[in-house]
Amino acid sequence: MAKIAVTDGMAKDAVSMLRDVGHEVSILHSQEELVDGFDAVVIRSATKMTAAAIADIPSLRLIGRAGVGVDNIDLDAATSAGILVCNTPGSSTQSVVELTIGHLLSSARHIPTADRNLRNGEWTKKTLKGTELSGKNIGFIGFGRIAQGVGCVAKSLGMNLHAYDPYLPAEIAAGQQCELHENVEDVFRNCTHIAVHCNLTEETHHLVNSHTLSLMPNIGADGIECGNHLVSCARGGIVNEDDALQALENGTLRSCALDVFEREPETTHPLLKHPNFHGTPHIGAATFEAQARIGLEMANLLIDFFNGVTPKSVVNKSVLD
Repeated sequence: MAKIAVTDGMAKDAVSMLRDVGHEVSILHSQEELVDGFDAVVIRSATKMTAAAIADIPSLRLIGRAGVGVDNIDLDAATSAGILVCNTPGSSTQSVVELTIGHLLSSARHIPTADRNLRNGEWTKKTLKGTELSGKNIGFIGFGRIAQGVGCVAKSLGMNLHAYDPYLPAEIAAGQQCELHENVEDVFRNCTHIAVHCNLTEETHHLVNSHTLSLMPNIGADGIECGNHLVSCARGGIVNEDDALQALENGTLRSCALDVFEREPETTHPLLKHPNFHGTPHIGAATFEAQARIGLEMANLLIDFFNGVTPKSVVNKSVLD
């Protein structure tokens, strides 16, 4: 049976599943406890599996990412060492969809600002006139599972869908009634609302910046001057936070909402103090439902792997060659 380390927490039912079939599961409280001897490690976003960290555990056979993004794992180092990297791509989708919609609605109707003002004893009804999402163009940077889920809700609210995703088959976008653009600039030019849902890569680092934000039209497809709005529940580093702050200060953006930051935990960036910013501390997948699904998916994945079955969610498939 395998020795499995869990560094960033795991649902109790999932831990019990692994132990019930004979695996030894160690719940670690810091990355420093992750030493040689473990056959697998289950991580979330807090643990960084760098090349050095991977080299320190020659016994490792599998890295399980409880979630979607794998930018905290050195995939080249893992592949060179023959270690499979697997994630749980579908388990948190609904939770991130709902948080994204929450941020979009909060931005359009000034909900965070209204709450702050009320807590300060201010009745600012006359100054908090918002806009509807209906009739506006929403642009998706990346149009995978989560973006398509957001798009489904956005359509039901009356929004028009646009996207930039160079890896997406055109027929999928067409099936979602989403206009697919050949370059990211065209999405910004056409949309007053931008939702970021791509992976963090060298190509997408700071993809949302002063230049792309400056292209946004400020006037909705329905002719209403609704301002420009940015939401990201993807990965920190795709949005240039300094540029987002500048865009809020000069009026290019009317609102900015982030669940993810380039440096986490983030509590000191000046962006956080701007009145038209609101944020959440990387809680996209932080629901009881998502964590239960993630844990069970990861447990089944590990059980299959140690029974000789290759998991379907292998990220570095070249290891299998």
